[in-house]
Amino acid sequence: MTEIDGFEAQAQAQATTRIGLKLLAILAQRPGEIRNAVWSEFDLEERVWSIPAAKMKMRRDHNAPLPDQAIALLEELKFLNNRGDYLFPSLRTWTRPMSENTLNAALRRMGYAGDEMTAHGFRASFSTLANESGLWNPDAIERALAHVEKNEVRRAYARGEHWEERVRLADWWAGFLEAQQSG
Repeated sequence: MTEIDGFEAQAQAQATTRIGLKLLAILAQRPGEIRNAVWSEFDLEERVWSIPAAKMKMRRDHNAPLPDQAIALLEELKFLNNRGDYLFPSLRTWTRPMSENTLNAALRRMGYAGDEMTAHGFRASFSTLANESGLWNPDAIERALAHVEKNEVRRAYARGEHWEERVRLADWWAGFLEAQQSG
């Protein structure tokens, strides 16, 4: 996160790109879901991002809890970008989202090679560290990532969303990232 802040300070990125990268890290959602997010999907009071099935890889509605750090970034973004529907509009028009290359291009300008880090790689970091912590039910981690159980029999019976645990997991993850940034 510190590198992301430093990247913007060097005038190599727009504030919206910095916020997009930070939200990718904190929320562990797919880059396309972040890029195509619209304000109407967010309920900051209830602290939830409701992503419609049409935008999801598995074509299932998905709710993502919003920890304090994400709320603060969204409020900052709302101040910077209060026109249009998209959180991250294109530089050319407010009627389309930012380019699908923007976030990966920012990582390249930060010095990360494609085999070192990608926008999608924030999800792998979340999954790895959350699983290795031993603090969380692996099913809750999988639901947080909007993964669908591959075993058809298990999927038929294991339908829980693990919402309360996912809220605690989101808070833990955002705090973990914040602690890493603080050194």
